Parts: sequence; structure tokens; C-alpha cells
Amino acid sequence: MKIIIVDDDCFICESLKTILQTDPEIEVAAVGTSGEEAVELYESACPDIMLMDIRMGGISGLDAGEQILRKHPDAKLLFLTTFSDNEYIIKALSIGAKGYLIKQNADAIAPALKAVMTGQSVFGGEVVAKLPTFINEQVKPNLSGYNINEREMEIIKQVAKGLNNKEIADVLYLSEGTVRNYLSVILEKLELRDRTQLAVFYYKTF
Repeated sequence: MKIIIVDDDCFICESLKTILQTDPEIEVAAVGTSGEEAVELYESACPDIMLMDIRMGGISGLDAGEQILRKHPDAKLLFLTTFSDNEYIIKALSIGAKGYLIKQNADAIAPALKAVMTGQSVFGGEVVAKLPTFINEQVKPNLSGYNINEREMEIIKQVAKGLNNKEIADVLYLSEGTVRNYLSVILEKLELRDRTQLAVFYYKTF
């Protein structure tokens, strides 16, 4: 796979390049140090995946990613950053990024790239859990227009809190299989791809 690395710290760029190129499946086609460069490099190099920081000089990685995805909806963007701010995570999810990793374990980056390459999303549980948890249990959201019943709404709320299927099953006294079935129906009704998009749907809608 051909990737581009964009980070405003040149040392990080070169370190990542050195580490990743030890994997025979990964080719680092270019490196950049700003959001503007990210947009230009994507056009010139047409990478399989762009690995990008968020806070950089000039436009941010998120703004650059939004520009890229507006023109190339199938672009695969993986954010690698030290920042786990809720607003950054939500923006990354909402623009259609394929992953959001916190800079902690360099060994996890290559597997994440390979997962994204196969069509998976690599938002870790710790990132999804950073989504706002201020869910007002006293207010019943207006579900008209979404064809979502109350039980399905409860499932959506638990997904938005970052719970996995087993945890949701325990909370709602259901089997894991029932939770999986509910999720499949919910995603189909809302025309969403995965539970990450479902969490974003909840916070943007309610």
C-alpha cells in the first residue's frame, strides 16, 4: 500500500517513515508538514491512505481532510495525534475519516493502516468513549422521521456511550445476538455503515 505521512514535526515524519518502511507491504510515497501540503500531496501522489496529524501550521489536518474528502469521497484518511479532544474526534468521524489513533504505541500504526486498507475503521474504544456522555435520560428525543422505536433508541444511546455488544446486552438484559440483530436493523434504517457513524448520528441529532 502507498501512504503519505503529514505531521508538522519533521522528526516525527521521518521516524514514522523509517518505522513503517520496515514493513514490506508499506511504501511511504511522500511526507508533508502542513494541511496545505496534505491537500497538494494527495492530488499529486494519489495514496492508498493518508496518515495525518491534526494540529499543524496553516489549515488543520481536519480541515485538510475535509477538503480532500469533498473532492475524493473514497479517500482513506487515518488521523494520528496526541489530541483526544471531543470536538476533534467528532469532526474526524463526521467528515468520514477511516481512523483516529492517539500517539502512544508506534507498533499499532502498521496494523491500523492494514485494517483501513481492507475497509475497516480503526477508531479505538478509548476514542469512541471520548464522545460526549451528557445524555439527558429525562428527555425523550423526537424520533419522527427516523422510524426508530424506543428499544432501538436505547441501543443507540448505549452505542453512543461507547459500550460494546456484550456491555449493551448486560445493561438492557438482552442476549448479544439480539443486540447484534437490533444494530443491523438500526444501521439499515438510518443508512449508516457502522457503530461509529451511529454514535455520531446520535450526538448530531439529539
